Amino acid sequence: MSTTFATTTHTTAVTEAPARTTRARALWVAGLVSGAVAAVATTVIAAAARAADVPLAIDSEQIPLLGFAQLTMMGAVIGTVLAVSFNKWARRPHRTFVVTTVALTVLSLVPDVMADATTGSTLVLMLTHVVAAAIVVPTLAKRLPA
Repeated sequence: MSTTFATTTHTTAVTEAPARTTRARALWVAGLVSGAVAAVATTVIAAAARAADVPLAIDSEQIPLLGFAQLTMMGAVIGTVLAVSFNKWARRPHRTFVVTTVALTVLSLVPDVMADATTGSTLVLMLTHVVAAAIVVPTLAKRLPA
């Protein structure tokens, strides 16, 4: 006489895709919103500098105010692409993002120093880079896992 036991095996597929997709969406929203805030901030800084008679010009050519907003948003989009990419592929996304963006922010100051511009223009341009990074980088970084 033999005894047969019926066994049922349940397998549950564990995927990280929904969490990763949700985080990517949150990063895009945060990147675009913080980019818009940073764009307004850099444009206000540039407008205030112009009002204080600081010539925002490189090679004697005025930088349009709209250019500050456009390039700030472009930088925020690049930062968001980095955050989403590091979230997907980096072993330590938060650290990798912060180290990379700090290095890129420092590198973004080099053209300001090298440009044919007045000291006032150079300082204002550098300030706009630092302000934009100070708004966008922490906003994205806090949404990345350590």
